[in-house]
Amino acid sequence: MNILTQNSKLKKTSKHFGVKVLNFGIPAYRSATGKVTCPFAGDCVKFCYAKKGAYIWSNVKPAFEKRFELTRSDKFINKMNAEITIKEPDYVRIHDSGDFYSPEYLQKWLAVAIHNPHVRFYAYTNSIQMLKDIELPDNFDIIFSDSGKQKHLIDEKKDRHTRIFHSHNDLLSAGYVDASNHDLYATKWFNRSLRVGLLKH
Repeated sequence: MNILTQNSKLKKTSKHFGVKVLNFGIPAYRSATGKVTCPFAGDCVKFCYAKKGAYIWSNVKPAFEKRFELTRSDKFINKMNAEITIKEPDYVRIHDSGDFYSPEYLQKWLAVAIHNPHVRFYAYTNSIQMLKDIELPDNFDIIFSDSGKQKHLIDEKKDRHTRIFHSHNDLLSAGYVDASNHDLYATKWFNRSLRVGLLKH
């Protein structure tokens, strides 16, 4: 099983910045067994890109299920550390599909980040309350999504956050940095602004 992969956007991002960006995904919103993987998803469920296209191909979907089952096991941290050693990413995007579905699962990722200080980890998330007041490792960045059930908890003056736009002009006019094509512009390492814009697709 490939634990860390690379979707088309991250291939483009890697080439643009001359770095290696890999991603980790689990099923979008709900697993095949009915377990909710995005507990605080809101309006985004209606237009979630991870519920269509390549994400639901018959040869791809089972891999997301297997990775989800791995996250629930005691082997997850060691398996992820081993995968990072083998594939040597510079950046890991946590969840091009899925989200931090429990505090216990989040703690596993924080442990992975601490074990791999040479790698930078980042994630978009609707699990805002879970991450709001905890101390993150320096190599870990969170971007709060503005389309979930906890979006009212976002302090736009203090929190790095996303907003979805229908056009590039609207995005720029609102003062957001466009991370639609090159994903690392969403992170603190490439974007000092707290405003991360994404085009609806």
